[in-house]
Amino acid sequence: MIDPELLEKLACPESRQPLRLAAADELAALNRRIAAGDCKKVGGDPVEEELESGLVREDGKLLYPIRDEMPRLLVEEGIPLSAD
Repeated sequence: MIDPELLEKLACPESRQPLRLAAADELAALNRRIAAGDCKKVGGDPVEEELESGLVREDGKLLYPIRDEMPRLLVEEGIPLSAD
């Protein structure tokens, strides 16, 4: 999916923390929130489409979606992994 060498160079655009591929359980939990209509991006827009893949910030608080094999590394596209 994402070239391992590229993944090593990617970082959160806000905090500069390293990113890793989201685990299956993280995606499943997030997709349940999306299906329930309880998921918003950092920018405030609702997340309407389920995710097949994403990149998680090192602290585990934010996911950047991967759509059409392209990471969406914009601060406002980040999705909090916690409903808090």
